[in-house]
Amino acid sequence: MHTLGERAEATATGVKIGYVGGGSDGWAHTLINDLLQCAEVSGRVALYDIDYEGAAKNAKLGNELRTRKEAVGDWTFEAHREIEDALADADFVICSIQDPPEETFVHDIDLPKEYGIYQPVADTVGPGGTVRALRAVPQYREIARTVREECPDAWVINYTNPMTVCTRALYAEYPEINAIGLCHEVFHVQEFLAEVAEDHVEGAEDVSGSEIDITVTGINHFTWIDEAHWRDHDVFQYLDAEVEARRPLAGFEAGEFSDAGYWINNHRIALDLYDRFGLLAAAGDRHLAEFVPWYLAVEEPEEFHRWGVRLTPSSARVDADEGPAKMERYLSGDDEFEFTRSGEEAVDIMRALLGLEPVKTNVNHPNVGQCPDLPEDAVVETNVMITGSGVSPITAGQLPPQIRSMVQRHVTNQETIVEAGMEGDLDLAFRAFLNDALVTIERDEARELFTRLIETEREYFADYDLEGESVLAE
Repeated sequence: MHTLGERAEATATGVKIGYVGGGSDGWAHTLINDLLQCAEVSGRVALYDIDYEGAAKNAKLGNELRTRKEAVGDWTFEAHREIEDALADADFVICSIQDPPEETFVHDIDLPKEYGIYQPVADTVGPGGTVRALRAVPQYREIARTVREECPDAWVINYTNPMTVCTRALYAEYPEINAIGLCHEVFHVQEFLAEVAEDHVEGAEDVSGSEIDITVTGINHFTWIDEAHWRDHDVFQYLDAEVEARRPLAGFEAGEFSDAGYWINNHRIALDLYDRFGLLAAAGDRHLAEFVPWYLAVEEPEEFHRWGVRLTPSSARVDADEGPAKMERYLSGDDEFEFTRSGEEAVDIMRALLGLEPVKTNVNHPNVGQCPDLPEDAVVETNVMITGSGVSPITAGQLPPQIRSMVQRHVTNQETIVEAGMEGDLDLAFRAFLNDALVTIERDEARELFTRLIETEREYFADYDLEGESVLAE
């Protein structure tokens, strides 16, 4: 197999992408869409999923779409029953996996509610995020082992949440791996800052989020921005005016968004955190609320609406996905797949790593000094420069002490979860569970909730010592 640099010097042809989670009804279609619109790179995509039929349908869809005139990219798609075959000699590995929501995610959201713990997302922190992370560590250890054996020099691009823990687990199992995690939350904040520029900078019209140059630091879904520029204009300076214009920040009525979309976001929590601590929190409000104890300290779920957001019910995680139905309509010809500009960066990043065109963006990567006041090797989210030589993190500087202490709490928990997953130790995992910002209930209740979550999803914890753990004992 050629090195990436050698391949780029040639024609960037014959590239192999191994896709773990290739039966996806969502992101797999985005990847197909983006690859078939990329003329500079060509090759094949090897789709692996425990749901082989889902991967096979995606392969069929991709191969049919490649014949369309809009498809300028020369890619073929193939499904594999074994992960080893999909990743053998791969140049890139993409990870986008999820356990069946009705067997896992539903319980992650609904059981904590019985204890008065509300989670808008439940995929990163909180009781649900913690349990999801514990399920993910063994899965990502398997992926890392396969990469080590089948394609040790490949670049791994992870899209799965909890982003930090999944990416960290790859490195914990295979320290020499080349892996990054991608998340689009910061892009949405750039779009918000583009609106701020349009409102305050004379002559600023139709500003796109990609035009906003920002400095990012922190951890996934709890990232922070301390600089934002549009051309030669400092956009950050206008945030005080935005806060004043929107006061009271928690000014909506309880229950006001009962009929709104589940993903509604008015940036009020991000601005409140800016008002409190001086940096702009760079993620959607639904995520940000889970990292601190106060926004979700409500008696009734509708009270959360005061911040311009709403909780996502577990039913939305099961019923709202139209992916399978859309797939059947695409394959039957009842619906026509429309090529779009997805806004995702995976293909641009692969082009950069192949030496075609550098990319500056934000990714999740082990801390090698880019966050000097956070632990070394912990996965952090900052700006990086990506070229044919690899991924070079850009130093983000130190966080204000108050923000650093909040971020550090979650870094400590994430590191503990990875360690617990590596050792199969649920007693150790329970310490991280107790230290989570949303677990404000009594210790006995926390233990009961933790035990119920593990026992309800027991089949997904086969890699843990379920018989010898004191936390699970009667």
